[in-house]
Amino acid sequence: MVQTAADGTVITIRGVRVNSRRRTVFNWVGWTFTTVAFFVLGGAMMSILVEVFLRGFSSINFKVLSTVTQGTGGGLLNAMEGTAILAFGGILLAIPSGIAAGVYSSEYERGWLASAIRFMSDVLVGVPSIVVGYFAYITLVVGLGWNFSLAAGSIALAIISLPYICRTTEMAMRQVPRGVREGALALGATEGRMVMRITLPMAFPSILTGILLGFAISVGETAPLIYTAGWSSYLWNGQLTKEPIGYLTYVIWAFITEPFASAHALAYAAALLVTFFVLITSIISRYMLDRSARWRR
Repeated sequence: MVQTAADGTVITIRGVRVNSRRRTVFNWVGWTFTTVAFFVLGGAMMSILVEVFLRGFSSINFKVLSTVTQGTGGGLLNAMEGTAILAFGGILLAIPSGIAAGVYSSEYERGWLASAIRFMSDVLVGVPSIVVGYFAYITLVVGLGWNFSLAAGSIALAIISLPYICRTTEMAMRQVPRGVREGALALGATEGRMVMRITLPMAFPSILTGILLGFAISVGETAPLIYTAGWSSYLWNGQLTKEPIGYLTYVIWAFITEPFASAHALAYAAALLVTFFVLITSIISRYMLDRSARWRR
């Protein structure tokens, strides 16, 4: 390839055409592999969803939704109630500490404590949920003598949800324009009043997205609840400790391996309920995130 400089000097650039062709080949190869991987993963996910929806809808009826589990049959009323109570309990425990940690990491981002919070959040995201369940089993179920219970299960779910709320809050607070903070401080507002009255309400839609994400993760968890909540075929009796509680993911995990059609029907019905709830929660969180982005623009 030949180029002419400003002073009329002719400059020959060798290898540019070869590099351009090589780049084009690599781009085509990369896009081909990306497209194939997308269709393979998307096809696998769609096949699972279709299987769950078809078998789940054929298994759900009024009896399944209105009666408790009886052996490997009956209904899912106790499991639905337990899932809702466990998930709400876990997210209510995680919200105050998660938002507080996220706000501190955003407002004091250069401090050593903020760095430690970010590091621990990143580590906690990568910890397998079964390890969290085993930790809760050792400390709460056995150590404190709570046995399988709602309190132990909710605390385990709160630990799992905590880093998502913390990091989402931190990112949401950082997206608030710095000029808003400076204007509030210039008008005489304290840092606490500025956070509570201005920056936190502005970042709340994005924070709510993290809360919904943590809630959806709590609904779909199995391993930590096996170690902490146990299983019960009865409705919750109001006890926080020393009483196990039912939940939908246990039905999926345990009943699908039973050699009975009634057990399989309950497993697919439970899978449909969990999948449907997670999808609805994900759609709502995406809507809130997009709405928050449009509002900031």
